[in-house]
Amino acid sequence: MPDKHASTKRLFLVWVALFASHVAAAEVQSLRLNQLQYIGSHNSYHAGLAAGEAAIWKRVDPAMFAILDYSHPLLTRQLDDGVRQLELDIYGDAKGGRYAHPAGIELVRKAGLPADPPFADLKVMQRPGFKVMHIQDLDQRSNCQPLTACLTEIRAWSRAHPGHLPVFLLLETVQAPLPMPFPTVVPEPFDSRSLDTLDAEIRSVFPRGEYISPDDVRGDASTLNAAILTRGWPSVASARGKVIFLLDQRSVGPDYLKGHPSLRGRVLFTNAVPGDGDAAFTELNDGDAARIASLVRQGYLVRTRTDANLKEPARNDTTRRDAMLASGAQILSTDYPEREPAASGYAVGFHGQTARCNPQFAKTSCSVADLSP
Repeated sequence: MPDKHASTKRLFLVWVALFASHVAAAEVQSLRLNQLQYIGSHNSYHAGLAAGEAAIWKRVDPAMFAILDYSHPLLTRQLDDGVRQLELDIYGDAKGGRYAHPAGIELVRKAGLPADPPFADLKVMQRPGFKVMHIQDLDQRSNCQPLTACLTEIRAWSRAHPGHLPVFLLLETVQAPLPMPFPTVVPEPFDSRSLDTLDAEIRSVFPRGEYISPDDVRGDASTLNAAILTRGWPSVASARGKVIFLLDQRSVGPDYLKGHPSLRGRVLFTNAVPGDGDAAFTELNDGDAARIASLVRQGYLVRTRTDANLKEPARNDTTRRDAMLASGAQILSTDYPEREPAASGYAVGFHGQTARCNPQFAKTSCSVADLSP
């Protein structure tokens, strides 16, 4: 006769295994996107200076040239290499042509220097739409142009890599004039109308189901901030394959909120003051680590910089980098991601992983398996 005790034991073990599998699946589901850390590239579009432009910068402002002397590969390459936060500086160009004829071209000619290669497709620069560049007139070379082309490239990569960890796209709205001893283009201001246009450009590329919006996070809570402090960010599982758009400049937040309290109906998350109704994402680019750790534990998504102005990388100083890693800031922006090390050897990364478990959530179920596609 069959051993009833053995059969019962086998059934019990099967039940335990199924239960453990169910619990493990539930734990993976509960891992939130803010409970990981991701590497971001600073000024991800920056294609560097041509020889003539570099020579002009050295004459006009050598100190500025010293912090402009870097470049990044195509956005697709950066995403392939594990970067999960991209940053684009955008300029309004409602009528088109505003940045089509940068002063730097004429300065290079007057200096008797060989002409630089074209900085962009002139036809593209003549069309209306947001342009992507660092500094008008003297540092306009971008590895994608215009904004909609950058968005299209990111979406193409996303669709080709289903199940990828969320990609954060930080947009910096530039509207400051350039203080130079020669005439330069004055950027268009960003107001509610131009910010509506920005939302429309993003929506023209990304269908609604392919990004996480403030409405998705807020749900039925009274404010976005209330949702963050109670329910929190979506799970990693539900965020896979999606993009999250972030607005860099806090100064444009009030205009972006007009008619959209707590970011209702908006695409981007504002760089908000923690505690305000629209607060879910905030920047502390210069630290301090203790303040960042406190905000992270409360549930906020925090972006910081592990290095700035090429200073730490030049001397391979990892002090700031290591402090920001330990702070738990989810988005760690650098000029030198792991696959783009500085000449000194300085780089920021997770030893080949695209993310890592956040040190501020040590009790959360998180493993290398959770970080894989």
